[in-house]
Amino acid sequence: MGHYMDYAATSAVRPPEVAEAVAGFLLGVGCTPGRGGHSGAMEAARLAFRCRRELGRIMGLPGDPGRIAFMQNATHALNTSLWGLLDEGDTLVVSQYDHNAVLRPSHYLSRERGVKVRMLSGSPDGAVDLDEAGRLLDGARVLVVNAASNVLGTTMPLRALSRIAHAAGAVVVVDAAQSAGHSSRSLSADGADVVAFTGHKGLLGPQGTGGLWVRDGLEVRSFLSGGTGGDSRRRRMPAAMPDRLEAGTGNPPGLAGLLAGCRFLAGRGVDTLHAHEMALKAELLDGLSSVPGIRVLSPPAPDGVPVVTVAATDMDAASLAGLLDREHGIQTRAGLHCAPEVHRILGTSGEGAVRFSLGWASTRDDVEASVRAVDAVVRPVAVPVV
Repeated sequence: MGHYMDYAATSAVRPPEVAEAVAGFLLGVGCTPGRGGHSGAMEAARLAFRCRRELGRIMGLPGDPGRIAFMQNATHALNTSLWGLLDEGDTLVVSQYDHNAVLRPSHYLSRERGVKVRMLSGSPDGAVDLDEAGRLLDGARVLVVNAASNVLGTTMPLRALSRIAHAAGAVVVVDAAQSAGHSSRSLSADGADVVAFTGHKGLLGPQGTGGLWVRDGLEVRSFLSGGTGGDSRRRRMPAAMPDRLEAGTGNPPGLAGLLAGCRFLAGRGVDTLHAHEMALKAELLDGLSSVPGIRVLSPPAPDGVPVVTVAATDMDAASLAGLLDREHGIQTRAGLHCAPEVHRILGTSGEGAVRFSLGWASTRDDVEASVRAVDAVVRPVAVPVV
């Protein structure tokens, strides 16, 4: 695979236990939770419960594991939360750090339900203005907080924003797509009412896994309707979680892999792995900062996630990423990263930028190879031969 530097998109390099768990489920169980009372279905249900429980432990989500409903990914979970919480004429507060998984549903909610959307300003250093947040949250129903930027690698002040939002009577929805598996800090303790996450990034699970945690006492209307394996006479979705949000057959083989990923993280220690990733991030940031013709866009935030995004002075992002891959085996992500407002802040909304992102298996060799490769690609363009 060369030097994989795109963990923020997908943890394509996974512990072998993850693939073994997926294969083991397909070969040894193969059934769906809630679809029958036979031994295979019951074993699948036990695995799903264990996965919910491990997810709660890894992300610090308290209470009944059944408050976690499985989804296809964070996009599915965010759509479910926003469509399930907002009514005609409600006010939604988002930020310039948000992913299109928030911005696009917001657009459709504005058009189809008359939801008023207010946007909290961002800045190149990842900061927010809490006074502005207070003004925007006046009368709001929902605040979305991006736990970690997939472009800048910075975090938002969730605890402070949650206090302001709750004082205004708003529900706090956290997009934990980039932070889940990278931090043991409890999002619930910091004020989250709803947490959307995906399984294929920091949690090391397969694609097609993720979920939505909803705190006890809060109701999110179902986004999809269909079979749940129980209460089949009712025309309405069941009232109890997680069934009310889990219509149709899910991805139990993926959940087996996600459970294995969570167990791997728990065994190694989330904070231990994250410290390793962030140490490599610091080295990568320093190295890329020294390359002529490269502008490092990610601030050196010690409490963020292992993302370093750069722009070249004399080369577009797609060309830089393509040359890094073809000539040096460095796999990165070029473009707008589904976060156009962040690139608007950075002045890169035309061609985007190149993102390097590290993960559990990243090494110093990956970092050094990346810096050498960027220098080899950019220097001849940035410093013409006289």
